[in-house]
Amino acid sequence: MGLTNEQYNTIMRDYQRQQLINRQELAERTEEIYSRFPEFSKIDRDIASASTACARRLLSEEEASVEELRDEIARLSAKRGEILRKAGYPEDYLTPRYKCKDCQDTGYIGSDKCHCFRQAAIDLLYTQSNLREILLEENFSTFSLDYYSKELTDPVTGLSAAQTAKRALEECKRFVSEFDQKFENLFLYGDTGLGKTFLSHCIAKELLDGTHSVIYFSSFRLFELFADSAFGRNQISSQAEMEQHIFDCDFLIIDDLGTELVNSFVASELFHVLNERIMRSKSTLISTNLSLATFADTYSERVFSRISSNYTMLKLIGDDIRLQKKISAPRG
Repeated sequence: MGLTNEQYNTIMRDYQRQQLINRQELAERTEEIYSRFPEFSKIDRDIASASTACARRLLSEEEASVEELRDEIARLSAKRGEILRKAGYPEDYLTPRYKCKDCQDTGYIGSDKCHCFRQAAIDLLYTQSNLREILLEENFSTFSLDYYSKELTDPVTGLSAAQTAKRALEECKRFVSEFDQKFENLFLYGDTGLGKTFLSHCIAKELLDGTHSVIYFSSFRLFELFADSAFGRNQISSQAEMEQHIFDCDFLIIDDLGTELVNSFVASELFHVLNERIMRSKSTLISTNLSLATFADTYSERVFSRISSNYTMLKLIGDDIRLQKKISAPRG
């Protein structure tokens, strides 16, 4: 599971808060019953006393005298339930109530993480990924090859736009299936509106659902954050936290690289991010509208060399899908 210590502690603090709420609610219900039925508190004290005596006798191996105490506890418990029932309360009114009955809001069943912990991890990772809403619409189940031409071909490969997109889709699915076994990076390039961002979202959803940490940045926003840190517009603590997420998350998406204002600072920071994540064996996906030649000219041969030797290059060709959808949409 791709959780940092900070993320794990965040989830466990939520469990601790829920446990406190459970105790407070139980205390309020107990105070309500005690105030309405003064004899109820005496019954509870008698049950506690009998239970303690029963435990002592078991430890002393006086099992023969335990049965009488057990009968007394059962009688008192039945009387307790009868008082509640006659007053219109459920018999379990004074038992703890849990959001998850399986782990009783601890996050663990024995030494194993509960199913609710896994869901909490997924929810947290989705929130931190910046992708929660869009992934409801853009995922492998909604990706369509229908928008890619079977006639338009790439003069270099001889493959049609449809064949090229199908290959990219299969590579993305393979990337997900081998994610935990193989360190790999993806570089998606091609003209605007061909589904590069959509495919990155498809991968992100699968990894997030598998409780891997995923962070999405547009290139503009990523370098804006680095500039804020470099020029003192961030506190040191927030800068360190930002770098931890960018360098250590399981999967980093840098979308639309080339749309930001490129200068020596941006090129240097891009190399730093790529190099750090390669050294840490953390997978990255880059998408860009630039051709490979233009990309190399824009970011330097050093950056391009790092990408070409460490990334699987996937090209998309065709007509702008967003424009196709707009043209084919019914007019109101």
